[in-house]
Amino acid sequence: MTLAPGSAEIVQLAWDRRLGFDDGAFVGAAGRRLTLANDAARSLQFVRLFGSSALVGPQWALDAADGYTDEELAQHVTLLTITRGHGGHGLGAAALFFADDLPLQQPSEELTVSHGNPEAIELEGLCPPDDVNEVGLADLEHRFTIMHLEDGRRTPVACGAYTEWEGILAQLGVLVAPAWRRRGVGTLAASIAAHEALASGLTLQWRSDVSNKGSLALARRLGFTAGGIQTSVLLG
Repeated sequence: MTLAPGSAEIVQLAWDRRLGFDDGAFVGAAGRRLTLANDAARSLQFVRLFGSSALVGPQWALDAADGYTDEELAQHVTLLTITRGHGGHGLGAAALFFADDLPLQQPSEELTVSHGNPEAIELEGLCPPDDVNEVGLADLEHRFTIMHLEDGRRTPVACGAYTEWEGILAQLGVLVAPAWRRRGVGTLAASIAAHEALASGLTLQWRSDVSNKGSLALARRLGFTAGGIQTSVLLG
């Protein structure tokens, strides 16, 4: 699917506010790179959205990045190089996808969906720590956990969740129990969360590590449109 006219500007407005710029900064950048110095920042962030870009961090990092192109700054190794003398580490590069509408996924059978926190926590206990950390269900306040009934006991198999960014975007995440992967429940859980967010008037955002092929494929399968990249390193 494609974004409706104006949706890209809505996304950019949310990121203006998220990064600390004035409203309309991304739209008005017109091909030049935005920069914002914050000497108290604990990270260096490069964000590219629909052809416009921004770099936020301490002034020394902005100065060091001045000779690099946007394509170079989108590479995690470039930010690590710039910040090597200041303890730069971690975070990496994440692809950003967006949607203002998605096809509705229909379940093949009747399902129970829980809105409770204990079910989401139980699901995290079934999954590898790396997956749990990347999805970050604890930071996504609206959770929709699909439960499977077997032998009279309900077990969580997948959770789609979102949290609001700046009252504009719904940052989505999906976690699926290993035994239930490649069976469509992740797509269904994501669809449930996405349509709840759309019903609340939010534009959808999907953020995925560039090396996570499963998450990237799921975003495309759901109907999201690629819109940019966020590359970050922690400092000190």
